[in-house]
Amino acid sequence: MLENYKTIYAGGEGEITEKKSRFIATVRLVEKEEDALAFIEEMKKKYWDARHNCYAYSIGEHREFTRCSDDGEPSGTAGRPMLDVILGEDIYNVAVVVTRYFGGVLLGTGGLVRAYSGAVQAGLGASKVIEKHHGISLALTADYTAIGKLQYIAGENQLPILDTEYTDRVIMHLLVPNDQAGRIEKTITEATSGRVKMEKEKELYFADVDGEIIVFDH
Repeated sequence: MLENYKTIYAGGEGEITEKKSRFIATVRLVEKEEDALAFIEEMKKKYWDARHNCYAYSIGEHREFTRCSDDGEPSGTAGRPMLDVILGEDIYNVAVVVTRYFGGVLLGTGGLVRAYSGAVQAGLGASKVIEKHHGISLALTADYTAIGKLQYIAGENQLPILDTEYTDRVIMHLLVPNDQAGRIEKTITEATSGRVKMEKEKELYFADVDGEIIVFDH
């Protein structure tokens, strides 16, 4: 698993104009290649009257599915520059379609590269890009006398409490960044004299979205 990676939380749409040609970039989160292909077809239907619907996408932890298309533009002037922006921004699981309405003026090879690259940057700028971090859900089982210390440790280390169960004992489910797990477990053991049972429940990803911690399965 990647320790952290950038991806799309909410796709957006950006537009630029170059010598009367309109370039509309639509950005979408895609987690399977089928999703990317369906999205491309959706955009081609939406913009059926456009001269070109060029695309680029990169999917998978190791970028297993990375493709691009010039869709009739001169070779290397659209899809590859679009993909270069995605890879340059180091964004995973993203697809971008740039729709061009021809304005009657030829842009030349360099002009097309700049226009398609600029459109993708505008699309990403209109999207919400987040960084997901690899973490674990840590279940802490303790008696009621330890709850204050556990809450203090969570607050001191800015660790979100996912849930707390109150029965004859307390079970606190703590979100811990993977690279801090060893240190946090040691801190809890020392602070409670080893009286807290700790169990790693599952691996997950989390991200700060507008000041709120959101948890993801992957």
